[in-house]
Amino acid sequence: MQITLKEVDFSYHVGTPLENNVLSNITLTMGDNRIFAVVGKTGSGKSTFVQLLNGLLQPTNGTVDIGDFRMTTDRKKTYVLYDKVGIVFQFPEHQLFEDTVIKDISFGPKNLGWSAEKVRSTCLDALHMVGLDESFCNRSPFELSGGEKRRVAIASVLAMNPEVLILDEPTVGLDSEGKEQLMELFCSWQQEQGSTIIMVTHDMETVAEYAEEVIIFERGQVQRHTTPLQLFTEYQVELKDMGLKLPKALQLVEAINVKLNVELQLESVKKEWILSYIADFFQRKEL
Repeated sequence: MQITLKEVDFSYHVGTPLENNVLSNITLTMGDNRIFAVVGKTGSGKSTFVQLLNGLLQPTNGTVDIGDFRMTTDRKKTYVLYDKVGIVFQFPEHQLFEDTVIKDISFGPKNLGWSAEKVRSTCLDALHMVGLDESFCNRSPFELSGGEKRRVAIASVLAMNPEVLILDEPTVGLDSEGKEQLMELFCSWQQEQGSTIIMVTHDMETVAEYAEEVIIFERGQVQRHTTPLQLFTEYQVELKDMGLKLPKALQLVEAINVKLNVELQLESVKKEWILSYIADFFQRKEL
């Protein structure tokens, strides 16, 4: 599902002494079946931007098109986005509220008016997708481990089969193994569904490994719409200004460049590719 924003502004408390302009003149097209990373300093407008995409907020000026739906100031009409744009908030396990796992996962689909049979089959599919089996259905989500709670919360969003999935700091609080497992889950789902993923993140390791396009926000505006390769090789000064570090594999490349007075030419910023490239580089030097 393509997303198009044209000359979008957003302000809180419009027409009052407290009016605060958060987004200014956002013009952007995001193609379907892609993984986007949205990065920037705290307060740069990232969170407001993604809330515009799922109808939680409406633009003050300009247009937001989600597929063939045009956002309006009439909040009642945004209900059509509920099954099209899903959002997994930071610490999604805090979103759990029902007394059983299956009730939590089925809450959204039920409210879309699906048949009982479709609701159950879809919810079981979502449960399996996050690595849990049917034995969890009648368990209380509040008795599960932290990791299991997070998986149930994610399943409740995936059960809606959204065409666009927004992830708010998806890897926060996880170790490297947990990050990889979670992102592989999302990527597997995205490839299977042909959906779009938009992740707001400060985790540059995740950006390098999984993002296909990067949108950089600064002071409520889109500063750049680029690729991970360009971000980490051409815009390192801007990255530093945002308080963001290079991924460890890129730090290794930088160290080699300085130590040996060379300029390694990268074609990818994925960790596996970089390590293989470095190994080949030193093998060639020995020859």
